[in-house]
Amino acid sequence: MPALALSVDSAMAALSLPEPEIFSDVIPAANAHWSPDHSNQLYNVDGWGAPYFSVNSSGNVTVRPHGDRTMDHQEIDLLKVVKKASDSKSTGGLGLQLPLIVRFPDVLKDRLECLQTAFNFAVKSQSYDSHYQGVYPVKCNQDRFVVEDIVKFGSEFRFGLEAGSKPELLLAMSALCKGSSDSLLICNGFKDAEYISLALIARKLSLNTVIVLEQEEELDSVIDVSIKLGVRPVIGVRAKLRTKHSGHFGSTSGEKGKFGLTTTQILRVVKKLEQCGMIDCFQLLHFHIGSQIPTTALLADGVGEAAQIYCELVRLGASMKVIDIGGGLGIDYDGSKSTNSDISVGYGLEEYAMAVVQAVKFVCDRNSVNHPVICSESGRAIVSHHSILIFEAVSSSKYTVPAMSSFEVQHFVERLPEDARLDYHNVLQCAVKGDYEACLAYADQMKQKCVEKFKDGLLDIEQLAATDGLCDLVAKEIGVANDVSTYHVNFSVFTSVPDFWGIGQLFPILPIHRLEQYPTKRGILSDLTCDSDGKIDNFIGGETSLPLHELEGENGMKYYLGMFLGGAYQEALGGVHNLFGGPSVVRVSQSDGPFGFAVTRAVPGPSCSDVLRSMHHEPEIMFETIMHRIEEYVHEEADLGGPGGDIIASGIAQSFHNMPYLSVGDSCCLTAVAGANGKSGYYYCSDEDFTAGGADAVSGDDEQWSYVCA
Repeated sequence: MPALALSVDSAMAALSLPEPEIFSDVIPAANAHWSPDHSNQLYNVDGWGAPYFSVNSSGNVTVRPHGDRTMDHQEIDLLKVVKKASDSKSTGGLGLQLPLIVRFPDVLKDRLECLQTAFNFAVKSQSYDSHYQGVYPVKCNQDRFVVEDIVKFGSEFRFGLEAGSKPELLLAMSALCKGSSDSLLICNGFKDAEYISLALIARKLSLNTVIVLEQEEELDSVIDVSIKLGVRPVIGVRAKLRTKHSGHFGSTSGEKGKFGLTTTQILRVVKKLEQCGMIDCFQLLHFHIGSQIPTTALLADGVGEAAQIYCELVRLGASMKVIDIGGGLGIDYDGSKSTNSDISVGYGLEEYAMAVVQAVKFVCDRNSVNHPVICSESGRAIVSHHSILIFEAVSSSKYTVPAMSSFEVQHFVERLPEDARLDYHNVLQCAVKGDYEACLAYADQMKQKCVEKFKDGLLDIEQLAATDGLCDLVAKEIGVANDVSTYHVNFSVFTSVPDFWGIGQLFPILPIHRLEQYPTKRGILSDLTCDSDGKIDNFIGGETSLPLHELEGENGMKYYLGMFLGGAYQEALGGVHNLFGGPSVVRVSQSDGPFGFAVTRAVPGPSCSDVLRSMHHEPEIMFETIMHRIEEYVHEEADLGGPGGDIIASGIAQSFHNMPYLSVGDSCCLTAVAGANGKSGYYYCSDEDFTAGGADAVSGDDEQWSYVCA
């Protein structure tokens, strides 16, 4: 027992309290049998991950690529995928460096099919006289293969795309050339003449394009450009509804929302189109309550309001055909099924679709209006599940309360300033009485006084350290000490999880293996950036730390964690803070082969040169400048007993081509000179280490500079 109250035995007894349980609300104690099922419950995998993620009997996270239709032999062990991607070429891997994004196009396909099935069922069960025809808003994830997959998988459903900028429109035009001719191309966002021209040209190319007015002023440009190009436009308007989503994601809803037209402005649009003889061009009504709509009651209220506007537009003579309910179909990030949270929703796909169809049908039937085509822009719900971010914990640290001998405590007390010594005695007295709150208060008061004395030069650093140690000892014995470790992870929050930093968005995070073992630690995650915000210290379930395992790096064991449900927005929003670029990426499809999966595409993450170029630097010129310096200051190896200029230049050239992230353990692409030349103190890499995989598996820039070691 630590000797806090040196001369007061009763105080020591009073401060000796039982240690708290690590997980007070989770199944067995640490010495009981732990199983993967316990980890599944601890991290609530079934809550947020079903039907796509589970934990197998080996304690590894598995992916069920076809959702509920996945057979047992089709499950994909995520650890095997990571090892295939990151192991060296010599051992049969692809040699990719972490962090790593793993995409599962099969999951993407299943999400599309489930959404379409839900609406098809609602349409049939409600005797709805039209159909559902969705679009994917490419802003959620503009990755080429994600967009192309959605167009391919959704072609049989006439699934289309939504664009909100000129490059997104160009992307959508190109992708939809291979899709269904009936697929909608919804043009949202603020528009200039060029944007409108592109949209009208798309219509000229037989793409089913609709220009949605976000501002009343855009109508004049649409009319003017359409006349010049000789293209009859299809026009929609985005309405500002009175129905408002009160959560964080509802800031774009309501009368004061950023986007859309008021009812007064919509009436002026109708009048102007009538005057121009173009009222037949007005065919779509769009609205957006906000992302992550928490309840179907709020959804039905907003859809009902919009449906009434739609019916009024029909009455006014518009040739209305489509009601676009926008986004808002939420996903349950924490598995709580909560109706009052920004990270959860209290419904599934079926309830969502039924609420929409019922609301539109009720209002249209009441007004004797034909049922419109129902369109939604459900990006988050489509792409979130298909992408997993994998990163590695490279080390962990935890403050350990220093032990103090009886002599050290006595010596410390004798040297305390008189007022601080009084606080020390008060700490002891409160400990005897069991008044732990006062005990902590006096300890903190003593600490603050010693800090002030240190600032004034009246206390040396050893005494200050002893004060810190004694106060931490008090907190530990009372049971309020911070037992949370910091796990240093090899990625950037700002690049890979920008929504956590920007808006406090939470994502499920857990180890992807060792889940058959009891997690004896709690930890927060600290990234590589030189920024105090570069950490994750809030987790689903209202937790401020995450159950984790002891690192076993000294045994050659790596510790991989996964962030799930991050397939929407994170890649597009991520920056290059500290010049950390994006992760490596692999696409993995379910296969009936011996491993159960096939890597269909693998791309190394951006190199140091890539991220430098993104900030307008010129790596080749930078390298030449450094080369001149090497020639001036580095002499032959024999003169200095170190590596020569050629070896140093080779290593620097290689650093330009490497990813900015840490190379950990045997995955490191840098090899000590001592290992090759019997020298020490500098690092270089071999060509085999650098090459990220064979030509059949890995695509990337194969450019090599001079002085890159061969």
